[in-house]
Amino acid sequence: MSAKRVNAPVEYEMIDAHDSAVTKRVGLALREGKLAVIPTDTVYGLAAHPGRPDAESRLFDAKGRDRNKPIALLAAGIDDVRTFGACLTPVDEALAARYWPGPLTLILPVPRSDGETRTEGFRVPNHPVALAILRAAGGVLRVTSANASGRSPALTAKGSVDALAPYVDIVVNAGRVCGGVASTVVQISNNQAIVLREGAVAGHEISSCLEDSVALRRKAR
Repeated sequence: MSAKRVNAPVEYEMIDAHDSAVTKRVGLALREGKLAVIPTDTVYGLAAHPGRPDAESRLFDAKGRDRNKPIALLAAGIDDVRTFGACLTPVDEALAARYWPGPLTLILPVPRSDGETRTEGFRVPNHPVALAILRAAGGVLRVTSANASGRSPALTAKGSVDALAPYVDIVVNAGRVCGGVASTVVQISNNQAIVLREGAVAGHEISSCLEDSVALRRKAR
């Protein structure tokens, strides 16, 4: 069942991404449980801190998204993915080295404190403002496209406001973003890459990267 979008008016703040103090302000606001619209290398995204369940819940409400459909995580770098607790195989490491920052989402296992393991999608965006905000917020954020489910993604700050203003606390305006093709989603199983969604990185490129990685490991031996 999809989440119900509740039109509860919320005042939001529009700030210029070129203000030198922006990233620290936005990072702190996200840590405090606020929702922020941020630019990425494809579309504007709506971000929440993964350590704030209240903010994550509002994120689903804003999207009108089924809570059974997970929202991926953006990270400032591979070290932040590891710090979050994700486990990367050598194959994951090879793909991350080739395509991060960029349009590749890796599905990785994350052990939990109760002994269970969940899977999460991770990506490192190729956008300087997004990366700076991620670092200021602690390295990892839950981010989804800044639009209601089923609607077109926002390529401008105004477009995101038109879609999500009742839910947003801060909007970071970095001008129009490029749009383009969604990220390719890959999960590694038994050292094999399973392409769950082919996007900006073609499946044959993934295969080529893995072949190169195997060849390098053999040579190193």
